[in-house]
This record gives sequence, structure tokens and C-alpha cells, in this order.
Amino acid sequence: MDLIHPGSVLAGAPELSVVVPCYNERANVAPLVAALDAALEGLRWEAVFVDDDSPDGTAAEVRRVGAADSRIRCIRRLRRRGLASAVIEGALSSSAAYVAVIDGDLQHDETRLPEMLATLRGGGCDIVVGSRHVSGGDATGLAGAWRHLLSDFGIRVAQAILPVRLTDPMSGFFMLERRLFESLAPSLTGHGFKILLDLLLAAPSGLRVREIPVRFRERAAGESKLDALVLTQFAGLLLDKALHGLVPLRFIAFAAVGAVGVLVHLTVLAAAGRWAGLGFHDAQTLATIVAMVANFQLNNQITYRDQRLRGARLWRGLLLFMLVCGLGAIANIGIATVLYRGHTTWPLAGAAGAVIGVVWNYAVSATLVWRR
Repeated sequence: MDLIHPGSVLAGAPELSVVVPCYNERANVAPLVAALDAALEGLRWEAVFVDDDSPDGTAAEVRRVGAADSRIRCIRRLRRRGLASAVIEGALSSSAAYVAVIDGDLQHDETRLPEMLATLRGGGCDIVVGSRHVSGGDATGLAGAWRHLLSDFGIRVAQAILPVRLTDPMSGFFMLERRLFESLAPSLTGHGFKILLDLLLAAPSGLRVREIPVRFRERAAGESKLDALVLTQFAGLLLDKALHGLVPLRFIAFAAVGAVGVLVHLTVLAAAGRWAGLGFHDAQTLATIVAMVANFQLNNQITYRDQRLRGARLWRGLLLFMLVCGLGAIANIGIATVLYRGHTTWPLAGAAGAVIGVVWNYAVSATLVWRR
């Protein structure tokens, strides 16, 4: 690898931008910058920390470190969250020839970055992926049976649908040319945590991919972001790709939550009538309220996870959501009744009313309840 003379490292634009999506990683910022400084000695580089408005002061820590090192930049995102969209914003803010993506928790092996860069410079591939599962790789930092289960399941599903063969398609550690990233960016969903999978599925033809072994370390500080909702977002990404983006992913999630709400409603209705001895009117009222609250919570945790409401905004959002759903129910019943009186069959009239209700609830909720 050709190295630049140390005295000229900070001259000119960086050759490599290291994009670091982060949330509540304050304690890891300075150690990661120090590790990158050691690993990338002699190279022109920068680190772009994209912080999803972490309450622990991650952005302030990045700015503190950046005040003494002009290679360190911070993008602070307000009222939105998501690793994939954070990576997209960070990469598109770069003017470097190459872009690398690395987690902010020190689990990825930053010492492999020079080899990844040299591989791309050689022109033999389009993207270099740090793999835990090729010979020489190590996944011991993936602590806990649950995390291993999620990771293994995701790998098997991804391998079945990808146009290229990878041992670690769920890796979050990779590098590619910035121009290639920019060409694929308009086709990315920007949802969830698996931006590499999104990139590979967005490519019009199979990319030339090379994997190099990396050691996945144990987390030094903070808490893992991997949970069951990551699997839900992973499924959403695959569904979005299968539908070619024709139906908004949020709408699909919103409708799915609505279906769960129907089950909640029927369960509460039966329980209130059978075990609590309530009359139908009272039981129906209780079931409606419980279903609305359940739908709101699920949408807040899943459909609008990147815009999740908290504190006073949570209660305001709940009241607005219940009002919106109430108006949606009126529209549902009214349209279904008109269609039925116009000699539309009972099932078709009911289905049409339900669709109108879901579309109304989704559109108004996005505008009023979870507006950015």
C-alpha cells in the first residue's frame, strides 16, 4: 500500500470517510477515534459520526473531540432514528473517494481498514466486507444465545435471496467507493439496521464482493441495540424489496398493527362479556379503547420507531391517535353502508370500508401524530 508522508496527512480532501452511526455511544467516541488514528496512520481520512440525538450526549462528545481534530465531524439528527438512514446521510455528506461503515461500539476491528482500502484500490472488487465467518474470522463478541440466534437466522435468509455469495451478509463493517454508494442511494429503503443487505439488493447486477476475516470484539461500554424489533425490520426490508417499493413499508406495518388490533379488540370483547359480565355496549367500548391504545403503542414501537414519541409528546400523540381512529371508524362505517345500500355484497362493502379506514388512519396519523 502506498502511504502518504505523515507531514501531509491533513492536506487536501480525505481519501477515506469512516461513517459511524451511533446512539448512546458517548463513552466509546474518544477510544474509537484513538483506535482509528492508530489504524489509519499515514492515510488521509475522516470520521463522520451520525448521531440520532442520543440523550447521553454522544454528539457533544464528538464535537469535543472534533474541536481538537478537524478529521472528526458530527451529524446530529433530530426526531429520527435508524442505522441504515444514518449511514446514508453520513456517506452522502462525504467527498472522499472511499466510504467505510463501522459501528460505534468498538466491536468491529478497525485495524482491518487499511487492508480493505488496499483491496478496493486494487480494482478487483466493488465492495469489501469484514466477515466474522470466513477462515480467520471470529464472532465471539456476539454475546448471548438470543443474539446468535437472530444473527444466524438472518444470515440464512439473506444468503437465500442475495445475488452474490457471502458468509456474513449481516455484517455492518464494509467499504466501497463513494461514487458507487451514491449511484445506489436512490434505490435504498433506508429502513432498519442492515444497510449492507440493502445495498446488495439495490444493485442492478451482482456486485463483485470480497470478504476479509475480522474479529468481532465484545462491547466495551454501553448496551447492544440488537433486539426482536431488528428481526421485524429485517423482514420489512425483504418485503419492501419484493414489492419493489410500490407500497410504502410504513403503510404495510401500520396495516399489520391494525390487524393485531382487531385480535386485541375481539379478545377484550369476549373477556369483558364472558368473565366481567359487562353488557355488549360497555364491553365494546372497553375493547375499542384497549385496541386503540395497543395499536398506538405498537405503531410507536415498530411503525414509527425512528420517530418514537416520548414524555408529553407520547400522551398528546395517544389522544390524537384515538381521535384519528374514531374519525376513521366513522368513515369506515359510512362508506361501507353506502356501498351496501347500493347493492354491493356485504363482504365487499365491509372490505372497502375497512380499506378506507386504514388509509385514513395512516395518512392522518403520519401527518398529525408522528409528524417530523
